[in-house]
Amino acid sequence: MTAQSSVVSPGAQPDFAVLGGGLCGRLVAWRLAGAGHRVALYERGDAAGSSSAAWVAAAMLAPLAEAAVAEPLIVELGAASLEEWPRIIGALPEPVFFQRNGTLVVWHHGDRAEASLFERRVRANAPAELLAGGGLERVDGPALAAAEPALAGRFATGWLMPREGQLDNRQVLSALAAGLAERGVAAHWNTRVDETARPRARVTIDCRGLGAKPVLPTLRGIRGEVARVKAPGIGLTRPVRLLHPRYPIYLAPKENDLYVVGATEIEGEDMSPVSVRSALELLSAAFAVHPGFGEARILELNTQCRPTLPDHRPAITWDGAQTLTVNGLYRHGYMIAPEVSKAAADLADALLTGQLKDADGFGALRAASPWTTMLHCSAPQAV
Repeated sequence: MTAQSSVVSPGAQPDFAVLGGGLCGRLVAWRLAGAGHRVALYERGDAAGSSSAAWVAAAMLAPLAEAAVAEPLIVELGAASLEEWPRIIGALPEPVFFQRNGTLVVWHHGDRAEASLFERRVRANAPAELLAGGGLERVDGPALAAAEPALAGRFATGWLMPREGQLDNRQVLSALAAGLAERGVAAHWNTRVDETARPRARVTIDCRGLGAKPVLPTLRGIRGEVARVKAPGIGLTRPVRLLHPRYPIYLAPKENDLYVVGATEIEGEDMSPVSVRSALELLSAAFAVHPGFGEARILELNTQCRPTLPDHRPAITWDGAQTLTVNGLYRHGYMIAPEVSKAAADLADALLTGQLKDADGFGALRAASPWTTMLHCSAPQAV
């Protein structure tokens, strides 16, 4: 079926209503429309995505580096998604900065105990195939300088994960908005969903993040704070993570000398501006990586709250009727969204076509999925 045939006619009931147009909602709607379905998307923010958690993210695709703090499910979702991103980007109508030049992890001598802890956690949580073939390389001073000349002489050793990547988060959101239009999705931007009168559709997919709290009472926000700075002349070629016992940070270099600097995680859904303490810690740590950041220009100090479930795992939940909820991507949105959205779109398609209509059908689909622990059913008969 062509993309044109997926257009929702005025007044017609779409096959799918996607609630929430952040990163995951856009990907789910884009996938379903690409399969020829009639899709409508409802987002309380704008087409740019400026009110979403995805707008503030660094968009690092680093499953091996994240293995130091994330469980195997997240790491495996991230590894699969890293392979999927180039295919998604290649099908979008606007260019997106995508780089697969690896991740470099460094530390100062006084924090060398953090490096040992990092290595133990990564090796414990990462699948063997990510570690095989030089997936995690110890680099000494000369090798580190060769890999990242801007840091020559600044660190005695580090860890290089050469197969990891990153992209430009805001370009992705823009390209997906254009992709939705190209595939005929009826996108309703700046539109809030009324819980008592949800949009009509054969199947509803709720991807609203923290906006879904009325139906997901255990959902909570984890505040994150980032700086975006312009720093000509430094020339980092890949994301760099600095290990520190109190405020480990990352610096993600984008195009045109733009860097995204982040670290903080604060329990709570406070959306107020970045605190002075957080700003000082972020910028001081960036300066500790390279003194050139002392002359950088601050473009933004921004904050957002990432939607998180009690176990810090993403969840796709079927209510036993015609609704799926997709939530809990936490701090790993860009890293895992391709696989999460694909699993959600596949389950939604099964619901539309009647392949999924009872607990037994759900059990069969769940057993066949590579992401069994991510799929849930809240219908009473499935308990």
